[in-house]
Amino acid sequence: MMGRNHARVYSELKAVDSLYLYDLNEKAARDLAGAFEATASATLESLLKNVDAVSVCVPTPYHFGVAEQVLEAGVPLLIEKPICATVEESRRLIAKIPDGLVAGVGHIERFNPIVPEINKIVRNPLYIEMKRHNPASSRVSGSSVVEDLMIHDVDIMRNVLIPNGAYRLAGSGNQDICSALFAFGGTSVYLSASRKSSKKIRMIYIEEEEFTVEGDFMAQEIYIHRKPGQYAVEDERYVQENIIEKVLVNKQEPLKLELSTFLDCVAKGREFPVSPEQALLNMEICEDVKRCFAV
Repeated sequence: MMGRNHARVYSELKAVDSLYLYDLNEKAARDLAGAFEATASATLESLLKNVDAVSVCVPTPYHFGVAEQVLEAGVPLLIEKPICATVEESRRLIAKIPDGLVAGVGHIERFNPIVPEINKIVRNPLYIEMKRHNPASSRVSGSSVVEDLMIHDVDIMRNVLIPNGAYRLAGSGNQDICSALFAFGGTSVYLSASRKSSKKIRMIYIEEEEFTVEGDFMAQEIYIHRKPGQYAVEDERYVQENIIEKVLVNKQEPLKLELSTFLDCVAKGREFPVSPEQALLNMEICEDVKRCFAV
């Protein structure tokens, strides 16, 4: 599924002159190539000889092996998240990245336009909550709900909102449902993820002393609730008057922004915003969370 999405977006980008696809399923590669005016490569080796950059969109258990081949060919690459199936594999892969080669990891929500806007607003969060609940998906294989869904919010928590400091962690869950409570000094962060939901939820909620921020990743909307200090009791009912601001967000498709950024980094030799080292940190936190699973 992500390979199809990458192929669609690359076919729409002006920076792309030619598009090559490779899949173990040759018919799937040919069908996809026909849909997006691309060339289906017979082997991975032949694809690597024809391209300037590569997206690796294979099931998680195969990330290390495929990415290793791309690195050996010296081709810049973007690996779909998680970087590898385990922390140990992630460290081994990072050690193989040549100096100067552009290598990034596709944590797509980092490119959701509400993320930089929220980062501008938030100063001293007291409480952060992110929910990522999804109906079951047949496209997911080889990873738990933590690496599949929660990892997006782990990335935002650790690499955007709270980039420094140690944490305490409590949690519970299984392969399909998980909750995790982090304590960063005076800030509590609650993450939940599910692949059993009947409703798709992608939300962020942040409380500060003077205001509360609500964000919807799917609608790409942000609201700020401010307290004007007017409280009352009317007919034995507590009443609080709030001012609600809607933040202007320049809505964009996150994947298109991510892939155009990747190609720009390759063309200019710049580091991709989501580095392999950040992706490794995300995996280390995910493995911490999974240790909280009931045995």
